[in-house]
Amino acid sequence: MTSSTRNNPKQAAGEEAARLVKDGMVVGLGTGSTAAYAIKELGKHVAAGLKILGVPTSYQSAFLASENGIPLTTLDEHPVLDIDIDGADQVAGFIAIKGGGAAHTREKIVALSSRKFVVVVDESKCTGVLDHTVPLEILPFARKLVIKQVAELGGKAELRMGVNKDGPVISDNGNFIMDADFGTIDDPAALAEQLSQCVGIVEHGIFTKIDAVYIGKKDGSVGITSP
Repeated sequence: MTSSTRNNPKQAAGEEAARLVKDGMVVGLGTGSTAAYAIKELGKHVAAGLKILGVPTSYQSAFLASENGIPLTTLDEHPVLDIDIDGADQVAGFIAIKGGGAAHTREKIVALSSRKFVVVVDESKCTGVLDHTVPLEILPFARKLVIKQVAELGGKAELRMGVNKDGPVISDNGNFIMDADFGTIDDPAALAEQLSQCVGIVEHGIFTKIDAVYIGKKDGSVGITSP
């Protein structure tokens, strides 16, 4: 546990995790409000002389990194990253549900390409048992089939619709996003495997390989847990 004067839990978690990044590292840059604090903090370190390269998980994180002076690279150039810092919609132990920002496919690719995957959240995202809807990136052609397969697994999948546009949310990869409600998820690892076998699902939002969780508290402290 580390203390801080920051009273924004998301900011505390993001900035604390950014301290893990050292000179010469290639860093996965997550998507979402908590990861954004880590990116902004890394930008400050770069301005102070830190030499790093970033691999963004979305257009959003790429734009934010560029605005904060972080040089970017790709997985083609650096297929193995030193660390990846990303947020989550819900965390139970060391399994997370991600994809609220519709970027979970690229987020998972970057996470699995990294030597260390660090999740940053505020304490409201932590729970004993996962019960959040599971984001799915799907091929548009397979929409009806995915709904059927998810129903066979005991869930209900719905197409995620745009807020500021008519029609469905489209991922950075040009696919549809669905949200699948399974209620309480007693065995997320098993569900993750089952969803991976569904035809038409490009990727699901259950992340089972996490190396550390940084949890921002209301008092500005950050709890750090690892397996």
